[in-house]
Amino acid sequence: MPLLTTLVDNFNDNVIGPNWGDSYGGVTETGGRARVPLVAGAYAGYQTGRAWTLAGASIYLKTPTLPAASTGTDVGVHFMITSPVAGTGLGFKINRVTNRLRMQSNVDYFDAGAIELAYDAVNHLWLRLREDGTNVYWDTSPNGSTWTNRRTLATPAWVTAAVDQCAVDLFCYRDAGVTDYAEYDNVNTLADGAVYTASAVLTGDGAATANAAFAAITGASLTAEDQLDADVRLAARAEAALDVDSELGAELAGSDTGDIDVAVSRPYAGWVVSAPWR
Repeated sequence: MPLLTTLVDNFNDNVIGPNWGDSYGGVTETGGRARVPLVAGAYAGYQTGRAWTLAGASIYLKTPTLPAASTGTDVGVHFMITSPVAGTGLGFKINRVTNRLRMQSNVDYFDAGAIELAYDAVNHLWLRLREDGTNVYWDTSPNGSTWTNRRTLATPAWVTAAVDQCAVDLFCYRDAGVTDYAEYDNVNTLADGAVYTASAVLTGDGAATANAAFAAITGASLTAEDQLDADVRLAARAEAALDVDSELGAELAGSDTGDIDVAVSRPYAGWVVSAPWR
């Protein structure tokens, strides 16, 4: 099952990745961050498919850019884990009108027991949600390494029931005011290194010199019409096909050849031709 711990994105390739396939409202990946526009009366957000599990997992990120309150009365930046049931989920809301950080576990879009703190842009820069089989924890950090727990709640039943059915929704909304945006970054990673794919033209101004040893395996087709004379001996691994049109005679000195028949035929690989025909 895909634990939310394994969802990692630093948004540095400026392409909305496949994990965020349910994103909506004109979001973009710009300048190495997930950018969510705030247009009056419209919702927009980075959203995963409903295929993740919060039980036994954790997920953290940072919110480096927040929108202005402007003339709005409801301007919010949300980091939510949602269940398959509409309106049921848990997470954070940064209220830009009241400048409060809300830690909520919603049922029917509301949590009467939510905890709120005065928002601190330094100490609340990083936000984390985690579940350990007993409780859900809301944590904040100034650097993504040192964390402070802000709320602890007994794990809601839906968290353990919704295996591979949760979604991450990083959404924003404003009811009025000037259009601007919020940005999210570094989901489950502190690394900001980018990966780029590019083409390159390489020019070499130098020369490389090497001493080469030459080895050859050759094939040859030789036709002997009469006599072959050679002063050079070639040592090679070779295959040869020889066509001989002349007659070859053999005399065996000092031997009785009366009952020996000598047959001369086309030579084959493995024959050795000796003097005087070499």
